[in-house]
Amino acid sequence: QVHFVESGGGLVQAGGSLRLSCVASGSTFSVDTIAWYRQAPGKQRELVAGISSGGGPNYADSVKGRFTISRDNAKNTVYLQISSLKPEDTAVYYCNRPRGQRFVADSWGQGTQVTVSS
Repeated sequence: QVHFVESGGGLVQAGGSLRLSCVASGSTFSVDTIAWYRQAPGKQRELVAGISSGGGPNYADSVKGRFTISRDNAKNTVYLQISSLKPEDTAVYYCNRPRGQRFVADSWGQGTQVTVSS
């Protein structure tokens, strides 16, 4: 089991930027694919970006060109740079290890709240 601690969220105006951080426990971090997810009020949690052990990123269509995922294996940390924020990006953001399209490997952390005002 890997534990995640997310941080970096906040209240920003539309068009603004934030950098989210996800610190993971566990010795296998460097070989794991890590993904960022988000859950907006009243909606299901969705995957927004993932990064493989080799650093290859992938993104949901809704965030391509605005979100950038990166990782620092020496710090067991994955980052999500979010730019050109829109009110519809308002959500709690989480990280986890994906297992297929629908499942994750670990329990959810507390997440970090991103609120975008129009």
